[in-house]
Amino acid sequence: MSKRKFVLGALFGAAAGVVAGVLTAPKSGKETRADLKKKANELKNEAGEKAEEVKAKGEKVYSDVRNKANAAVEEGRKTVDDYSDRAVRAANAAKDEFNRPSKRK
Repeated sequence: MSKRKFVLGALFGAAAGVVAGVLTAPKSGKETRADLKKKANELKNEAGEKAEEVKAKGEKVYSDVRNKANAAVEEGRKTVDDYSDRAVRAANAAKDEFNRPSKRK
């Protein structure tokens, strides 16, 4: 089971438990509604805090992945430039060797 599903299940379970507890408590309707409203606000605030935490973690992961991707691209560019320079040097050396007068006897 994924962590996300577990957390959502736990939140809904907690909310259902609170509602069931409040509805079965020996209080007047006005008190019960006030308790439900209070608990709903608490759960809303908790959900907002969790959402902010998830957002912050997501932004950090995005930043880390982006930095690693940029580093990999830069490393790839350096490698391509290095091989390109080697190829040019090898081609020039081969051309020079081909154009050099031979020392045949």
